[in-house]
Amino acid sequence: MADNQGIGLLRERLGETPLANGVGTGHGLAHLTTYRVGGPAALFVRPDDQDELMGVAKALVGTGVPSLVVGRGSNMLIADAGFEGLAIQLGPGFETTRVRGNRLTAGGAAALPVVARFSVAEGLTGFEWAVGVPGSMGGAVRMNAGGHGSDMAAVLTEVSLLDLEEAVVTKVPAAQLHLGYRQSAVSACQVVTSAALDLKEGERAEGEELLAEIVRWRRENQPGGQNSGSVFANPPGDSAGRLIELAGAKGLRIGSAAVSERHANFIQADQGGSADDIFALMAEVRRLVLEGHGLDLIPETILVGFGEAQ
Repeated sequence: MADNQGIGLLRERLGETPLANGVGTGHGLAHLTTYRVGGPAALFVRPDDQDELMGVAKALVGTGVPSLVVGRGSNMLIADAGFEGLAIQLGPGFETTRVRGNRLTAGGAAALPVVARFSVAEGLTGFEWAVGVPGSMGGAVRMNAGGHGSDMAAVLTEVSLLDLEEAVVTKVPAAQLHLGYRQSAVSACQVVTSAALDLKEGERAEGEELLAEIVRWRRENQPGGQNSGSVFANPPGDSAGRLIELAGAKGLRIGSAAVSERHANFIQADQGGSADDIFALMAEVRRLVLEGHGLDLIPETILVGFGEAQ
C-alpha cells in the first residue's frame, strides 16, 4: 500500500501534467463497474490521448504508488475500502475504431459491442461474438475474453502496450501474449492502448442476423442487473455454473449479494450493496464446490483491495 508521502508526491506531479480532465481525489469507483459497488480511489485520472497517458506514467515512476487500470468495469470487484493508489480509465480519445482491408484496429477504451457492430457494418466477420460482452478492447485483450465458440486469441494480431512502471510504449505481436483461457501475459501495470484484429470478409446481412441471435441468447440465458458476468472460470471439461448448482449454492445469499437463480455462475448485487458481501459469497461458493466436488474454482473476476485474502 502506498504511503501518504507517495500519494502526495504523485498528486503534485500530476498537477504539473497536462490533463484535460484533471485529477480526482477520493474518486468513487463504484459507478465505473457493472457491480455498482466498491469504494473510492485515492487518486483518479482519465487521460484522453497517448501523450496524456505517457505523462501519467512518467508521474508515477518512483512514487511507489500502485496503479489500477479500469476499463468498463465489467469484470472487476473493488473492495468497499477502495483502492489506495491511482486509478486510470482511458478517455474517449482511446475509443477510435478503423478498418483497412480485413484488419480492424480499435483503441483500448472501445466498447466490444460497438466494435462488433462496426465490424459487421464494414462487411467483416469473426468478431460478432463480442456483441454480448460488455467490456472494453483493452480488458478483452488482458483477459482473452470470449464467447459463443471464439475468443480474442482467434482474431488478435498485435497490441500496443504502455508500461506504467517504465513509461515506455511497445507493439507486441499476439503470439507473444501467451493468450490462454481467460488469461494473457499482459500485466496489471500495462495499458492496452490499441489492438489490431485480422477478420474475414463476410455478408453484412448474415452478420447482422448473427448479432441479433447472440443478443437474444444472452437475454434469454443470462441475468441482467448489477453483476459482473461469469464469476468463476470453467474447469477443464466442465461448467462452473453446473458445479455451483450441484453444490446447492444457486440462490444462496450473503447480505446484499446473491447467486443468480437464472445462472449459478453469476452473482447479483443489490442496489447500494456491498462489495465485501460479494467477496464473502464468492468464498462460500468456492468452499461449497471444493467440499462437494473436490474442485477449487478460480475467479475470473479481478479482485481489487481485498489483500492476501483473494
